[in-house]
Amino acid sequence: MNRAFRAFRACRVLRVLRGLAPRTLRGRLSLVALTTAALLMTILTVVFNAVMDRHLQHQADDELRNRVAAVATTIDTSGPRVRVLETVNDRVLDANVWIYAGTRLLEKPPSATADSPLTQDVDRLAARQKRACVTVHDHRPARLCSQPIAGRHATATVVTALDLAPYRSSADTLLLGSLILDAVMLGCTYVLTRLSVGRALRPVRTMTEQATQWSAVGSDERFGAEDQPVELARLGISLDELLDRIRTVLRHEQQLTGELSHELRTPLTRIVMELDWWRARPRTDAETRAVQGAIAEAAQSMRTICDTLLNDARENTLDPATAPGSTDVVPVLDRLLQHLDTPDQVKIATAAGASVLEAGVLEAGVAPALLERILSPLLANAIRYARSRVTVSACKVPGAVRIDVVDDGPGVPEAFVAELFQPGRRADSGDGHDGAGLGLPLARRLARAVGGEVSYDPGHSPGARFTVSLPAG
Repeated sequence: MNRAFRAFRACRVLRVLRGLAPRTLRGRLSLVALTTAALLMTILTVVFNAVMDRHLQHQADDELRNRVAAVATTIDTSGPRVRVLETVNDRVLDANVWIYAGTRLLEKPPSATADSPLTQDVDRLAARQKRACVTVHDHRPARLCSQPIAGRHATATVVTALDLAPYRSSADTLLLGSLILDAVMLGCTYVLTRLSVGRALRPVRTMTEQATQWSAVGSDERFGAEDQPVELARLGISLDELLDRIRTVLRHEQQLTGELSHELRTPLTRIVMELDWWRARPRTDAETRAVQGAIAEAAQSMRTICDTLLNDARENTLDPATAPGSTDVVPVLDRLLQHLDTPDQVKIATAAGASVLEAGVLEAGVAPALLERILSPLLANAIRYARSRVTVSACKVPGAVRIDVVDDGPGVPEAFVAELFQPGRRADSGDGHDGAGLGLPLARRLARAVGGEVSYDPGHSPGARFTVSLPAG
């Protein structure tokens, strides 16, 4: 239970910290710069003050050693006993100075008492009888240094003391000054970073606004990479590529809208004319049924046009790498042939005159739905234009699957072969057959998207032969 509560509190803290984080790139970069500068200044401040403390301590030790050397000149250790010589500056030398003969105290400062904490610290330091310096903290911090003076028959020890309060005051002043300087530097760093980042991001903001404006109208203007820093040049190239893709999408959208408007106009006009004719005067049941049939046929034509155009628009963005799959061609062909609306005078057969299922397993490297959309326009065209017979054959060739759709119709006019696979083109729009001229281009586009091809054989006669080549599964 406690672990769950701690985890809940930790999640709440993280959520609050995320909420406090800046939303803009300039704010985040400024925060990173401020954090880095604060860390660096903290390290420098600690190092600087540690060095200054060490320097002040060395100064205090040097002063104490100089005083010990001056006092040592007044001590005579040549005889059997230690003697302290009187000098002109005796009072100056006696200030904060203790002199020991062995462990016996010979002289001490007039203001020091035998039982004071400072005197006890001096006694312990003198008992070591070696050169050393220590810092003691009684009522006030003090620095003590001892210096043994060896003679032939006797040894003396001099201990001097120095009040560290002035040095501590200097160290505290330096620390306060460095903290104030750090605060000023951090403030300047944050302000300058925001100004610098804002100025550096100004071209990016301008490029973003221009890209938004250009993408909305499909403009031909581009940023290019000339006279730009390396980073902005790369950004400009990326935005140019994005604008090119957006322009392509807009062009496809405009093409789709125009084709829908153009192709739907004819069936809509037919529906309006049929309704106007039917409402002009009372009609018989037979005439009403005829009108309903014509409207249903026009509506079905509109549906076919919409499906074809929308499928075409979707497949324009198809990536070959994202269209995997493996399909048995024979069942798909058999299903398509069974559901075709074939006129009574047209017969469908295979090249051998047997069922397509007899071809066995013949796998193509495409998805079933994609294979149906590739074959449906070819089969529909073959049945539409055939006089009496449509032949469908499927076989395996090295590395691919080949499907031939052959009809005995009038074929494709020689002058129209070059435009056969162009969207919206028909050899004869008044031939009495419905069509938008989009089926063959759609079939070829989908086949090429998966590494295949749809081709027309201009040398075949009579009729027309279309061949679909797909990668083997």
